[in-house]
Amino acid sequence: MKIVVLDGYTENPGDLSWRELEAYGELTVYDRTSLIDENETIERIGDAEVVFTNKTPITKKVIDACPNIKFISLLATGYNVVDYQYAKEKGIPVTNVPTYGTASVSQFAIALLLEICHHVAHHSKAVHEGRWEHCQDWCFWDYPLIELAQKTIGIIGFGRIGQQTGKIAKALGMKVLAYDSYQSDSGKEIAQYVELEELLASSDVIALHCPLFPSTEGIINKDTIEKMKDGVILLNNSRGPLIVEQDLADALNSGKVMAAGLDVVSTEPIKGDNPLLKAPNCIITPHISWAPRESRQRIMDCAVANVKAYVDGKPINVVNEV
Repeated sequence: MKIVVLDGYTENPGDLSWRELEAYGELTVYDRTSLIDENETIERIGDAEVVFTNKTPITKKVIDACPNIKFISLLATGYNVVDYQYAKEKGIPVTNVPTYGTASVSQFAIALLLEICHHVAHHSKAVHEGRWEHCQDWCFWDYPLIELAQKTIGIIGFGRIGQQTGKIAKALGMKVLAYDSYQSDSGKEIAQYVELEELLASSDVIALHCPLFPSTEGIINKDTIEKMKDGVILLNNSRGPLIVEQDLADALNSGKVMAAGLDVVSTEPIKGDNPLLKAPNCIITPHISWAPRESRQRIMDCAVANVKAYVDGKPINVVNEV
């Protein structure tokens, strides 16, 4: 059995091993495959039976040109890069990695928040540049420092990651509000479920942990921002298109939103004309919430489990009902 990994570098830049996948067949791993050149994708898949992808699209054209494909698996949770409905028509199971980043993504959301509250990196840099050495006082700070205890965080999307973020925020002494179309018993132990408008109006910090659906695309926009408290802090390490970026940039420029911590943007890698690059008090990191080694090892483990289940004739984590 031939197995191809189309874009394995971000999953494994060298600190993990593909050895367990190699046990199931002849494995070829490409660090990167073009996101736009379908012919390159077709050439690299060739007559492989099992195909892994992270962000490289597997379209109808690719599937038709590679008739030996019997199984497609994502090295991620999102599966929109695969034409999974057409794969279903062809009888090809498409699987994903449903849970791997709960701990790392929630930790990163709080890291963004704490950086906004204390600007640790900035003040460390200032010390190393000699500013403390030459300071007239025994301390200094360049930004308002914020204590989170007794403040309210509103979390939009309260699944596994949202709930873990809520647990950490609660440990910091924060009150936790949650908005989600599905209310769980585990969620009720952490947060008070409220409607979106109440969350927007009542929260000092708003964190996005919801999936990207047509109903959530642009959920943070001019109208919803107007309903927020003045000086709110906004966090997003879920999906970039949840935010209308020009509207957020305008709100940062006006001070309506005091600060934003973002690990995702609408187009990745970020484009030089993204309005958030010039907005004040906007921390942007390059989509790394998911990337600790421990988290990526869980992806690898699940990828191996997905192949094993396929070989055993009982596929798991199937997203297209094949």
